[in-house]
Amino acid sequence: MAEAHQAVAFQFTVTPEGVDFRLSREALKHVYLSGINSWKKRLIRIKNGILRGVYPGSPTSWLVVVMATVGSSFCNVDVSLGLVGCIQRCLPQGCGPYQTPQTRALLSMAIFSTGVWVTGIFFFRQTLKLLLSYHGWMFEMHGKTSNLTRIWAMCVRLLSSRHPMLYSFQTSLPKLPVPRVSATIQRYLESVRPLLDDEEYYRMEMLAKEFQNKTAPRLQKYLVLKSWWASNYVSDWWEEYIYLRGRSPLMVNSNYYVMDLVLIKNTDVQAARLGNTIHAMIMYRRKLDREEIKPVMALGIVPMCSYQMERMFNTTRVPGKETDVLQHLSDSRHVAVYHKGRFFKLWLYEGSRLLKPQDLEMQFQRILDDPSPPQPGEEKLAALTAGGRVEWAQARQAFFSSGKNKAALEAIERAAFFVALDEESYRYDPEDEASLSLYGKALLHGNCYNRWFDKSFTLISFKNGQLGLNAEHAWADAPIIGHLWEFVLGTDSFHLGYTETGHCLGKPNPALPPPTRLQWDIPKQCQAVIESSYQVAKALADDVELYCFQFLPFGKGLIKKCRTSPDAFVQIALQLAHFRDRGKFCLTYEASMTRMFREGRTETVRSCTSESTAFVQAMVEKSHAKADLRDLFQKAAKKHQNMYRLAMTGAGIDRHLFCLYLVSKYLGVSSPFLAEVLSEPWRLSTSQIPQSQIRMFDPEQHPSHLGAGGGFGPVADDGYGVSYMIAGENTIFFHISSKFSSSETNAQRFGNHIRQALLDLADLFQVPKTDS
Repeated sequence: MAEAHQAVAFQFTVTPEGVDFRLSREALKHVYLSGINSWKKRLIRIKNGILRGVYPGSPTSWLVVVMATVGSSFCNVDVSLGLVGCIQRCLPQGCGPYQTPQTRALLSMAIFSTGVWVTGIFFFRQTLKLLLSYHGWMFEMHGKTSNLTRIWAMCVRLLSSRHPMLYSFQTSLPKLPVPRVSATIQRYLESVRPLLDDEEYYRMEMLAKEFQNKTAPRLQKYLVLKSWWASNYVSDWWEEYIYLRGRSPLMVNSNYYVMDLVLIKNTDVQAARLGNTIHAMIMYRRKLDREEIKPVMALGIVPMCSYQMERMFNTTRVPGKETDVLQHLSDSRHVAVYHKGRFFKLWLYEGSRLLKPQDLEMQFQRILDDPSPPQPGEEKLAALTAGGRVEWAQARQAFFSSGKNKAALEAIERAAFFVALDEESYRYDPEDEASLSLYGKALLHGNCYNRWFDKSFTLISFKNGQLGLNAEHAWADAPIIGHLWEFVLGTDSFHLGYTETGHCLGKPNPALPPPTRLQWDIPKQCQAVIESSYQVAKALADDVELYCFQFLPFGKGLIKKCRTSPDAFVQIALQLAHFRDRGKFCLTYEASMTRMFREGRTETVRSCTSESTAFVQAMVEKSHAKADLRDLFQKAAKKHQNMYRLAMTGAGIDRHLFCLYLVSKYLGVSSPFLAEVLSEPWRLSTSQIPQSQIRMFDPEQHPSHLGAGGGFGPVADDGYGVSYMIAGENTIFFHISSKFSSSETNAQRFGNHIRQALLDLADLFQVPKTDS
C-alpha cells in the first residue's frame, strides 16, 4: 500500500491535445522528505567518519594548534624551526590566492600546524595502542593493584578522556597476537590430561611433539604473515568456516534465543508492546548509525571492539549450495511481519519521520485484525530457513529468482529485522517451573515455520505481550544482541510507558496506509520442498529437550564471600554436576570474548582441568575434610580464572589450532594431530550471559526488572548445552539443552544435579542459604 501511495505522486496520460501531467502534492512531499532524510544520514556518516578518523584529536584541537603557531609568529618566535619558511618557498608563485606575502605566510603556518596536529594524533593513537596491549592488570589479585597498573590506568584515561563515539577506538585497538606453537601445544596437552589415561595421553603427546617439530613451523609462518596483513587472523575464517559453510539447519544448531523481563509485565496488549519495542529498536539503530552509543569499556577504561554492531540491523543470511553469504544494507525503512501464515511489509517511517509507538501499535493491530487467509504454500514458507541449507539454496534459485516471489523475498531479506506475531501465550510463572522451559522452547524454534531464521534477529511477540528474540549467530555473538536488548527493555519500561489500559501513549494517525500483504506464487514443486524442510526441522525441534530454571538460594553476592569469581564457582559446580550425571569427565567448552583486540570475537576456555577434576573426585569420595576440599576448590578456581584471562588476552588454545588446521588444508599438508584435535566433541558446551552492559536503571532500586538470559541447543548429540546468567546478587538462571534421542543425557536430571552441586559448594564454605 505504501508503494502504491508513492507511485501516484507522478502520473500522466497521452491525449489528442498532448500529454496531461498530474502530480500528487502530498505524495511528492513524502518523497521529498524521504530524500532529505537520506542526505542527512549521508552527511552524518561523513561527519562521523571525520571525527572518528581524527580521534583523539578534534577540529577544536586543530584550531588551537593553528592559533598557537600564528600567535608565536606574531611574537617573532619560530616554533617550526624554519619549516614554515620552507613550506612558504615551496608554494607556487604568481597570481591567485598566494599573491600576497601575508596570505602565503598564513597558508604555510596552517599547513605546518596541520602536519603537527596529524603527527600528534598518530603519536597518541600509537601510544594508546601500546598501552592497550598491556594486560598485566587482568592477572593481578583483586584489591592488590601494582604501581605499574596504576600508572598505566592514568595514561589510558588521559589519552581517551575526550567523549568517544562508538568506533573511535577501533584503530587504536591492538591486533590479536598469534601465540607461540610450543605454548599452545603445552596448554592443549595440559587440558586433555584429565580426560585421557596414561597410554592415550602418551600417544597424543607423541602426535603433538611430531606436529610441533615438523609441520607447525611452516604453518605458523603463514599464520603470522596473515596476522600482519589482516585486522584479525581468526575472525574472518571463524565466520566463514564455523558459520557460513555449515550445511546443517540453523535452527537449534546455530541460532540462539533471548528472553524478556520475566518477573514483571508492562502490558498485556500485544500490539502496544510491539509499538514501544520496535520504536525503541529503531531509536537504537539511529544512535548506532550516528555512532552515539558509548563503546563498552572493561573497568570503565579499556575499550571493547565494536565492529560486530555494524551488521545488527538490515542484515540477512543468504543461502548458498557450498557457503552462505551475509547480506548487509546501509539502511532499511521497513520490517517484515509474520502472522497466522501471512507475510506483511510494515513501513517504519512516514516520509522522514519515524513512526511513533502509538502509530506502530495501530499498524500491528491492523495486521492482527486482518482476516485474510494465507496464500497456497505461504503458511510454512519460513520452514525453508529452518531446514538444510543446500535444499534452501536450490529452492531459492529455482522458485524465488524472478517475479512476485523474488519481490516478496527481497522485502523480507531487505527488512530491518523480522517480527513474528504468535497466537500462543508464554510467560514465566515462578509457581510453575515448566513455564520457563516452554517459553524457551517457543523462542528456540517455535513451530519451525513462524521464524525467519536467516535474519540477523527475529523479534517474537506472544499474544499476552511477552517478547523474545531468536538471533542468527554468524554476524555477531550474544553480548552484541544483549546490548540492544538491554536498551530496548530499559527504554520500554522507563522512558516510553503505557496508559492505564496498557496501550501506547498518545493518539495514532489513522490516515497512515495499512501494512502491505506480500504476494507469492508458490508452485506445487516448491510446496513439496517446503514440506520436506518442515519435516526435517520438526524432527530436530521435537528431539530437543530444554530445561530452564531459576536458582533462588543465592547468587553473585554470596558467591563472592567464597573469595572466588562467580563464573569460576558456577563452572566448577558444572563439573561436579556432570560427573554425578554421567560418571565421567568430558571436554568442556566455555565461551570467552577477545574483544579487547580489533575485530575480536570469542575464544574457548577448556573448563575441565586437572585441578577441577581433583576437586570433584574428592567431593564424590566424601572422605576429605572440609578444609582440604576448600583448598582443592580454591586451586581449581584459581586455575579457571587464569585460563579465562589467558583466553581473553589472546593466549587461548582452540582458535590458534583452528587457524593452523585451515592453513594446513590450504597448503595440502596432512596433520594427524590437528585432525584429531578438531574432531573432538564438546559434550558440555557452556556460556555465561552478560548483563548490565548499559546502565538504563538501577537494579537495586528495581530488583524485579530481571531478564532470564537465553539459551542454545546442544553442540553434541550426546551432550549438553548450558547457558547461565548470574542475575544480580540473589539469583541465577540456567538454560540446559540435550536431545531426547540420546539415552545418556537428560536435561532436567542434569539441572537437578547442577542445583545440588551449587548447594554443596555453598555448604562447603558454610554460606548461609535459603530453601530452594
